[in-house]
Amino acid sequence: MAPSLTTLPSNHPYADGRVTGSALISAYEGRPGPHRPVWFMRQAGRSLPEYLEARKGTTMLESCLTPALASEITLQPVRRYGVDAAIFFSDIVVPMKVAGVGVDIEPGVGPVFAQPVRTMADIDALPELGELGDGGAFDAALTPVRDAVAMTVAELHETPLIGFAGAPFTLAAYMVEGRPSRDHLGARELMFSAPDVWDALMVWTSQAAGMFLRAQVLAGASAVQLFDSWAGSLSEATYRDKCAEASAAVFAHVNDLPVPRVHFAAHGGHLLTAMAGVGATVMGVDYRMGLDEANRTLGSAVALQGNIDPALLGAPADVLERHVRDVLDRGSEAPGHVVNLGHGVPPGTDPASLQRIVDYVHTHG
Repeated sequence: MAPSLTTLPSNHPYADGRVTGSALISAYEGRPGPHRPVWFMRQAGRSLPEYLEARKGTTMLESCLTPALASEITLQPVRRYGVDAAIFFSDIVVPMKVAGVGVDIEPGVGPVFAQPVRTMADIDALPELGELGDGGAFDAALTPVRDAVAMTVAELHETPLIGFAGAPFTLAAYMVEGRPSRDHLGARELMFSAPDVWDALMVWTSQAAGMFLRAQVLAGASAVQLFDSWAGSLSEATYRDKCAEASAAVFAHVNDLPVPRVHFAAHGGHLLTAMAGVGATVMGVDYRMGLDEANRTLGSAVALQGNIDPALLGAPADVLERHVRDVLDRGSEAPGHVVNLGHGVPPGTDPASLQRIVDYVHTHG
């Protein structure tokens, strides 16, 4: 029998209590836990030799959509480091790929689209997404994602899995440019030169991201993170006017489910209040703002996640430990604190540095 779309399945790790007492979920929900939790954005992959070995002979998107491989990559950092959460191995363009949009990830470049989306005709040509459970093409194409999540959760036991999606602005920015951009000028121009086109594109990207997140939760993820890579390029006023409603629409796909909802934007300190207002229960903070300042900005209303500076991962052990201690101290002022980086793991990171952080946090956090 298929699970109800308004409840978690009875064997879900959150529903059956497997993960509710974990350090991660306790901190996300502002409750005392066994210790300060720690995990790392982009921990699945990047710097791990076992990841590079597993990925041999496959493209990035093939890896994301091969359930056994995606599950294995998701589990690798949990086995190696003993982090307090797994983050589902995926990419922000996976929803577009499975929907039928022509996109690939070129090594050394990033996402490249066969056809940029810049007119209403381009919007009209995008695939219909339907709804979860309707048996449509997009719903069916999410099966490898569901399978990978289920495989992963079966191996994690009491360790929570975090579902992952890219936020609508970041997805739209790639689609408008057709490839990565340094300033996202094309997307920012489209907001004002053709607002009807922009609004339609944000509706489409928010539905794709929202359905992608919901599918992960119903398959077993116990929290979700919405990652807005490029929102930091926007003013607060522009974010509120042109993007906030779409990000709220993503979270609306999982608002009826009891799992924590994390929101993060790189370079997004000036957007914290606006981003927290779209439905997040936890705010990620990048390394440019102290967690104590972020907590004051948000009125001590939500748990925080962050925010070790990735540049210090290569520093001497004593320098790194002092920095981590400072992050712990500043984070202790928030209702809950999950230690993380203030951005993702850089590709050349020595795994020993991440292990040092995990051990330090678990001992001193």
